Amino acid sequence: MPTAYAKCFDPTGARYGIPTYPWRMAPDGYATRRQLRAMGLRPGGQPIAAQVLRVNRRTGTIRVAYFYRIDLAKPVRPMTSRKWGALALAMLARRTCPKCEITYSYCLSARHGICGLCLAAEEQRAAA
Repeated sequence: MPTAYAKCFDPTGARYGIPTYPWRMAPDGYATRRQLRAMGLRPGGQPIAAQVLRVNRRTGTIRVAYFYRIDLAKPVRPMTSRKWGALALAMLARRTCPKCEITYSYCLSARHGICGLCLAAEEQRAAA
């Protein structure tokens, strides 16, 4: 095993406290939160079962991905009508400009918080 992987390989959990594997070398039976969601599952309160470490060669920073056991995962709770309504209102607020109150078919930029027309008008006022 190359030395880069040796730092990240700890299947017993002696060094890091939980079983640790190098990137793309985790055993079967584990999945991240996103992978569980794609399978229609959720962690369901179980603790982190393992982790995968990935070392960036340029900066030397370590990235961590936490794994949960698939056999202990629970099915995703279904969306209720109240949750659908709350989600629809939240998305409507993201698509509505607070200045001109026009609702667009896309979400407005979180950086500016207003639509392009209002942003252009503000820039013209600031330049004058």
